Amino acid sequence: MFDLLIKGGTLPDGTVADIAIKGDRIAEIAPNITAEAGETIDATGDLVSPPFVDPHFHMDATLSYGTPRVNASGTLLEGINLWGELRDIATVDDMVARALRYCDWAASTGLLAIRSHVDTTPDHLNTVTAMLEVKEAVKDYIDLQLVAFPQDGLYRAPNGRENLIRALDMGVEVVGGIPHFERTMQDGADSLQDLCEIAAERGLMVDIHCDETDDPNSRHIETLAFETTRLGLEGRVAGSHLTSMHSMDNYYVSKLLPLIAEAGISAIPNPLINIMLQGRHDTFPKRRGLTRVKEMQAMGIRVGWGQDCVLDPWYSLGTADMLDVAFMGLHVAQMSHPDEMARCFTMVTETNAAIIGLKDYGLHKGAVASLVILDAANPTEALRLRPARLAVVAKGKVIARSPRADAALTLPGRPAQVRRRVN
Repeated sequence: MFDLLIKGGTLPDGTVADIAIKGDRIAEIAPNITAEAGETIDATGDLVSPPFVDPHFHMDATLSYGTPRVNASGTLLEGINLWGELRDIATVDDMVARALRYCDWAASTGLLAIRSHVDTTPDHLNTVTAMLEVKEAVKDYIDLQLVAFPQDGLYRAPNGRENLIRALDMGVEVVGGIPHFERTMQDGADSLQDLCEIAAERGLMVDIHCDETDDPNSRHIETLAFETTRLGLEGRVAGSHLTSMHSMDNYYVSKLLPLIAEAGISAIPNPLINIMLQGRHDTFPKRRGLTRVKEMQAMGIRVGWGQDCVLDPWYSLGTADMLDVAFMGLHVAQMSHPDEMARCFTMVTETNAAIIGLKDYGLHKGAVASLVILDAANPTEALRLRPARLAVVAKGKVIARSPRADAALTLPGRPAQVRRRVN
């Protein structure tokens, strides 16, 4: 007897199958499972997907929009300044409460794994204390991975390096950095060497805010590729944002992409935030700042979509729904071919899971029993509609349910009808 049986769902590859769950694991996937179960969910005609994964977020700042005030210019730099004020007045309890509220939103959408950057700049490290508390609180339903992120620069901040080391010693498991925010290009390159060596010594992954600027001369991704290869970190390093690549000349990029591919670096563009923050100094034509997604994918580089921000000093909107992120990315990267649209769905599930090194993920026997049932027929329809999550299963337990978004129509001269999925 199984604990949970999901009948007749359509998997992302189009296969129709039943999924049987025992405890916190998928026990069986087959066309027709007839065994008894504690609960059976009829998913006929619905998309059953592995859970959504966000490889880039800032949970210490989330849901703080308007505190201490609104970002009037809408720029990245004003957002950083506002956060610099907020992090010294926000209490641990405040950050925990905001983060837990966000995790509730995430769980309801089927977002069950998040990599969050945690600011290690302030000496008090309340940010780290708070996010470690949140990680423990949500561990039964969300896998929360934390990145030690020196927001004001590893070298630019007075105790930047020391505080990053302290955060890693406290239990933060990924090494972060922001080389383009250091005082000089050389300081930025030196910080990457230092950070990658720290990660190599400790056996940790690396995720760098890299070249988040409109400046085409910000080329720290080249140094990151070199250090990754030098230290044997292939497959353990991600470059987040990479927006300067949007402004680089094609000849240089033709040299750069093979270096990134050779180093096995993953790329994490954040389309909602990148197109909102970049190009603010332009008149017209105005750059949108999204990195070269399709070109990197064509080189075999792993590219996932990240959310980055929700209701914080940098971004005044957001829903904790990775389908919103993929929908925007699809448009800005002009990924309109059916294969490309389907790939956008994979980017916020399987690709992102691989980027953060999530273990036992997916829809296969023996995997962790986390999944989402969507009111859509296939991944492309899910992107188009961002539909209701009929059920969210986290580690074997149903943690969220939503009704179908059907519309009851009564129109003059026509019989009453129920229109499903408004398609």
